[in-house]
Amino acid sequence: MRPGNRFYWSKLMPHGIRTAAAGALLVFIAACLIRPAAAQGIGKQRDFSKNPELFPRVYKPYMAQKVPRLELKNSTGLSDLVIGGSLRISLAQLKTAVSENNLDILGSNNSAYYAETDMLRVKGGSAPRGGAGVQIPSSLFAGAIGAGVGGSSGVGGFSSAGITGGARQVFGIARGNYDPSLAIGFSIDRTTSPLNSVVVSGLPEVQTSSTAFLARYSQAFTTGSSISVSFNNMRQNSSQLNFLYNPNFISQLSMSFTQQLLNGFGSDVGRRFLQVAKNETKIMNEVVRLQVNTTLAQAQNNYWDLVAASENVRVAEESLELARRFSHDNQQKEEIGTTSGLDVMTANSELAARERDLAGAQAAMQMREVELKNVISKDLAAILDSARIVPADPLPDPRDGDIPKLDTALTAAMANRSEIRQAEVNLDTQDIAIRYEKNLLKPTLLFFANFNSSGLYGDRLIRTSGAPIVLPGGISQAVRQVRNWQYPEYAVGFSFSLNIRNRAAESDIYRAKLERRQTETSLQRTRNNIALEVRKAMIGLVQSKSQVEAAHKATLLSRETLVAEEARLLEGVSIPYEVIRRQRDFRSAQFAEVQARANYAKALVEMNRSTGQITN
Repeated sequence: MRPGNRFYWSKLMPHGIRTAAAGALLVFIAACLIRPAAAQGIGKQRDFSKNPELFPRVYKPYMAQKVPRLELKNSTGLSDLVIGGSLRISLAQLKTAVSENNLDILGSNNSAYYAETDMLRVKGGSAPRGGAGVQIPSSLFAGAIGAGVGGSSGVGGFSSAGITGGARQVFGIARGNYDPSLAIGFSIDRTTSPLNSVVVSGLPEVQTSSTAFLARYSQAFTTGSSISVSFNNMRQNSSQLNFLYNPNFISQLSMSFTQQLLNGFGSDVGRRFLQVAKNETKIMNEVVRLQVNTTLAQAQNNYWDLVAASENVRVAEESLELARRFSHDNQQKEEIGTTSGLDVMTANSELAARERDLAGAQAAMQMREVELKNVISKDLAAILDSARIVPADPLPDPRDGDIPKLDTALTAAMANRSEIRQAEVNLDTQDIAIRYEKNLLKPTLLFFANFNSSGLYGDRLIRTSGAPIVLPGGISQAVRQVRNWQYPEYAVGFSFSLNIRNRAAESDIYRAKLERRQTETSLQRTRNNIALEVRKAMIGLVQSKSQVEAAHKATLLSRETLVAEEARLLEGVSIPYEVIRRQRDFRSAQFAEVQARANYAKALVEMNRSTGQITN
């Protein structure tokens, strides 16, 4: 049988290439057999903006990576505070417990990792998906969200016509994405075709067998340029009688380079999504910070509510003890005949009312305790369900230094509030969109350069008067021709495209600038709202301080009045009902003072929250 009628896969690649391919396959198999590293520990978060290491386990980027499981147990620091069934916690310890265990903060932290995934996404050339609080202008997208910035990276076809001498027009097309792409194609084909002439082929029908191997590497860059390198090989065997080489081997090396010179030129265009992803990271950090400030403010208010509820229980217990003693005194006086039964009934009624007040105060304290537990724990039933919270810090006393100057408070709020920082970053993102839209106003001018080298060789049949002579040849000769640039092709050129009137691009840049104006308006509205919050907090703090001072003075006077009324009763110039009435007034003054001091503590929290200093 003639060698030309046989299929030789070994001839498709020379020995060196086969050896390298076999070695690469062995490395890949060995890497797959290597035991993967231990999974990250629970709670240990990875950096989602980084891709898995490509070597030695080259398969890692093509597999779903593990994400650490969510830790929903209370921190050990919180568990250590529980001693003897009681959780004694100070205001400083409260901040730590909230930061470590609050579910709202945990959810905000989880959402912040979206920015890292978007950073990884844009490094590959795709668009960011965005997240909570992130405004990604629609004008930044040439297509839908998630579309890439490069062109097609498929393998494509490969002609078997070999080297032709015909002139042609050459085109340059930008290929690839920021992530380099490697495309490999392999095909085996057998065709039988009828012919209407025997002049060219020498036969009325032709059988053709072909084996093709194609590989291409392409990559785009943020400067508006792209490269593409392809290496194609084909072995073709035909029953035609007039081929110069049969079987023939066709090899072709093609290198192309493109560069945008107007529309799409420069890193401002190519790196726009990377800049947006960086802004998204800043915004997500501010979202987390805002959530922490809001939650800490809520936790501190709950803390002071619990302290106030504990004080109310103390006041109710003191009032109950006072009513119990007064009831006992009246019963003794009734026995010796110095008071009437009506006075005893009145004192007993007052005693029952004070027992009712104590039960209500204790129930209110339990409610405040549950609310605080919910803020400082991930799992309410794990440890804290049966533990009693004992606040370590008392209600603060008013001080003149607690009230800042209005200008100082406003300056601190404008510098620290997360809402302003988010709006400012969104404004910067709008500027990125405007720069991109200005670039789209330009015509498209693409410079390209192609460098191709081809080779054609195979078994050559020389017919003589006797037996035909076969001169063997294969892919190694074709590759040698490619390497030596024996049959080169050089092409350079440009393609220019201009939209007459350019109305779509003009419309887009108008919209981008109008969206920026909307963002500016939103920023100013945010500043005004924050300034209003600071002024309200300032007024509330000043009023709360005055109310505490007045309530404390009222408590002292009510105590003096009660003592005086009790003295008058002993002297016989007063009646028991007047003493009871003074006791009620004193109890009400105490409750009012506790509430005023709690309001003052919460006014301090609001002052710190409104100025963005709650974490200080």
